[in-house]
Amino acid sequence: MAGNGTYRIGGEGRSSQSSFEKLTLPVRYVKGVGPRLSALLERKGLITVEDMIYFLPRKYEDRRVVKSISATQPGVKETIVGEVHSAQIRPYRRRKVFEVRVADETGTLTAKWFHGNYPFLKKIFERGRRVIFTGEIKGFLFEKELIHPDFEVLEEDDDQLLHFKRIVPIYSETEGLGQKNLRRIMKHVVDDFAGCVLSPLPKDILERQGLQDISQAIRTVHFPEADSDIEGLNSMKSEAHRRVIFDEFFFFELGMALRKKGTLLQEGVPLASTGEGLKTFFHRLPYVLTAAQHRVIAEITGDMEKAVPMHRLLQGDVGCGKTVVSMAAMIVACENGCQAAMMAPTEILAEQHHRNIANWADAQGLKTAILTGSMKTSERKKAYSAIERGEVDIVVGTHALIQEGVKFRKLGLAIVDEQHRFGVVQRALLREKGPHPHVLVMTATPIPRTLAMTVYGDLDVSVIDEMPPGKKPVKTKIFYEKERRRVYDIIRKEILKGNQVFIVYPLVEESENLDLRDATRMAEHLQQDVYPEFEVGLMHGRMKSREKEGIMDRFLAKDIHLLVSTTVIEVGIDIPQASLMVIEHAERFGLAQLHQLRGRVGRGDIPSYCILMSGHPASDVSAMRLRVMEQTTDGFRIAEEDLAIRGPGEFLGTRQSGLPDFRVANILRDGRILNEARQEAFRLIDRDAFLEQPEHRLLKDVLLRRWEGRLDLARTG
Repeated sequence: MAGNGTYRIGGEGRSSQSSFEKLTLPVRYVKGVGPRLSALLERKGLITVEDMIYFLPRKYEDRRVVKSISATQPGVKETIVGEVHSAQIRPYRRRKVFEVRVADETGTLTAKWFHGNYPFLKKIFERGRRVIFTGEIKGFLFEKELIHPDFEVLEEDDDQLLHFKRIVPIYSETEGLGQKNLRRIMKHVVDDFAGCVLSPLPKDILERQGLQDISQAIRTVHFPEADSDIEGLNSMKSEAHRRVIFDEFFFFELGMALRKKGTLLQEGVPLASTGEGLKTFFHRLPYVLTAAQHRVIAEITGDMEKAVPMHRLLQGDVGCGKTVVSMAAMIVACENGCQAAMMAPTEILAEQHHRNIANWADAQGLKTAILTGSMKTSERKKAYSAIERGEVDIVVGTHALIQEGVKFRKLGLAIVDEQHRFGVVQRALLREKGPHPHVLVMTATPIPRTLAMTVYGDLDVSVIDEMPPGKKPVKTKIFYEKERRRVYDIIRKEILKGNQVFIVYPLVEESENLDLRDATRMAEHLQQDVYPEFEVGLMHGRMKSREKEGIMDRFLAKDIHLLVSTTVIEVGIDIPQASLMVIEHAERFGLAQLHQLRGRVGRGDIPSYCILMSGHPASDVSAMRLRVMEQTTDGFRIAEEDLAIRGPGEFLGTRQSGLPDFRVANILRDGRILNEARQEAFRLIDRDAFLEQPEHRLLKDVLLRRWEGRLDLARTG
């Protein structure tokens, strides 16, 4: 790096500020893009020059060899150039087919479309036009055919070397903007602006990882060299793709490393355990903790002893005992004269947590309070006052905890349960209720390692990977509509054993648009027509909190035998005598939701079951989900399958999780590159905590520019 913010590439000085400014230029400044085309590009989210640079081809076609029609081989993907002789719509069996007859000096060939916009195609294939076709040659009697081929019409002034006789990039199109136009625009973008992309990775990282120059990589991914490997390009595993992907992951993980280092440099309150409070707590429990629970408690209390705030993620499958682990952490906080707060996503779960925690806390001589949105104003004010005066040791609540009126005397530990149900800002607001409190976030949705590395790269991770002894896995089986009577018999047998049953429906009430059973009508039908001898209850999200609480109290007291519900019971409901979960229209639920719902049974020591009722013919993806549920109760395996089916953004919910919108990188496909980039980024921050060494200053400039506003880097100094 030269002085005055100049970064040297290939011996030429270039102002980094100038490069940044060029990348932020609106697309209308690209050669060949006017107001009409810029509007079409903006419709695809391509607003700036930088957006265009990272708009990579969706695939590549090998047009290096253009065959004459007579030289093409049936069963082989070929590229030909021919002149349109005729184009017509013809009847074909009970439908129509659009046929284009093309010829070159060696022969003729017919291209066919069995569906599509025929008037549009007819307008394109005017007689006498020259067209490039790419597709698999079919042999039909003595004729050669192409079925739904890729095509482009050649104009007289075409730069033909851009569109064929090379490996040709194929971009995602939008209406009114075809491949040739896109390719021409992208050529101008790459030629004029690829050199403006700054990625000043240290030389040792480039050499260790064998990475090519970023500008050259960008040129190559858009317009590959003639000798490039077409398979590597199409699988996004070429060296050029690897460089661009590594770059994206590296700057993300560099931000994560900086954020973690910033957390480590914050001044926290050391909370050391005397051991007596925990010893008393463990002794009073009616069961022995697992080795995994003891290990995780040691990790958490070890963090809390340090003079820097703990930032730890606790993962554990449904029923593994996370709440008792969190209670151990709260006892340590309270032993040190601090308060602890636990935030849960729903009132039902907050009330259940408070019920359990209050029992444990009373025995320890600790005071608890609950805060929810449905509390009366007078109750809320009373709780606010007690919390602020320090009369309450442990506060359990919903989003109500992060309201402006809530002030703690001394918050030492903030716990977020089912953290993926909260937004990034909500979690931060709870953390800000105290002077750098220790933070523990918990989830019963197991997160695959590559995803955890990306989203929680700045957190330490603890995993409870052991179930309590004697806990039996919930047996799961798929049933279909024709077997409904048999399912009702199974429900009756479970209730006659003295057990309780959940039936979950996707809808609260009947829908005009969806042919699905709903909870309200089915509760009435089951009570009157199927189980008049038993008590059937109904619970759904539209009920007031008091109503829901009353229903759950009656179910817990076994006054209700069969509880009909929506997914409002998805998280955290603990009914020890519930032995059977029936999920209606199971094909409509996601894997994570099915796994959480199944986790509502098998909480005690009785054999438990889950029935997945599939009403409609399931799609391939839905059928795959149900089979996974039938085969395993391992939450981590289910999470891996779910991630593979849905993709990272949908798996967590991009907005909720803080998961970045990677432009090129894919954490499933590129997990190995992610790991390499993470190791290099964290190694660099270990050497230079805030990128203050002269050779790293431009790196920091690029980092802050790329992730401005996304990584909360301000608090890392």
